[in-house]
Amino acid sequence: MSVIRVGSAPDSWGVWFPEDPQQTPYTRFLDEVSASGYEWIELGPFGYLPTDPKQLSDELAAHSLKLSAGTVFEHLHQDDSWDAVWSQIEDVAKLTAAVGGKHVVVIPEMWRDPGTGAVLEDRNLTADQWRKKTEGMNELGKRMFEQYGVKAQYHPHADSHVDTEENVYRFLDGTSSEFVNLCLDTGHISYCGGDNIAIIERAPERIGYLHLKQVNVEVRAKVEAEDLPFGEACKLGAMTEPPLGIPDMPPLLGTIERLADEGKLTADIFAIVEQDMYPCAPEVPLPIAQRTQKYLSSCGIPSVTFK
Repeated sequence: MSVIRVGSAPDSWGVWFPEDPQQTPYTRFLDEVSASGYEWIELGPFGYLPTDPKQLSDELAAHSLKLSAGTVFEHLHQDDSWDAVWSQIEDVAKLTAAVGGKHVVVIPEMWRDPGTGAVLEDRNLTADQWRKKTEGMNELGKRMFEQYGVKAQYHPHADSHVDTEENVYRFLDGTSSEFVNLCLDTGHISYCGGDNIAIIERAPERIGYLHLKQVNVEVRAKVEAEDLPFGEACKLGAMTEPPLGIPDMPPLLGTIERLADEGKLTADIFAIVEQDMYPCAPEVPLPIAQRTQKYLSSCGIPSVTFK
């Protein structure tokens, strides 16, 4: 029978950066994520949690937590980007593997600044830039797995070049399933106007990892009408706690379960809860995390587990 292992992440505590005075300290995050009923977490921004493997292992063990994945950004479409991207990947992959994680979530860097909204480059890639990104990801995923035993799970993201459903398919067509699959972030797909279930059903063999997230439809409409940057959208509450937004979780999780039971999708998959809400007051995340955990456990999907 399939297993959907649900966890949470620093992002659900308003953490976007390794260090920031507006963020929840990592010790409080670990206390609260454990108290919310989760056992699996991600690293978050490299440097937020301890980067010494023994210290991190001890912290995880003290809170009865386990690591599912690390996270890193890429800009492989840019000239001479390989060394800079690989250096970051290496740090994250090495630490992830050292404490038992099997995945690294790779996110495309955004074409406009999430904080200021400043446009950093053209929002559309040229054909040559698409080739550099996809070929670069194939090589990145191959080296990551061969050297550290971790799998690359690529995360389409708002305000990036891999954002819409169309661009997700273009990315999948240009990459190899042997070393690169999707971290399907349900919130980012819906935020960009895509259909999560359509993507899952079209390419179930490429769904290697999930981020569970919902979008406030009213805020999304405002974002689309005014072309607001992602950081501003988050401050307006673009990402909301389930079941208050889209996509609807029971049919999505049910589709994952069905395809896994049919052997079309990995039978043991992580589904990490995220709610982009930087910045947020320190008392805000814990009650949301507790309610979300209870909601997901009540969706009636037998394969959902928090172990």
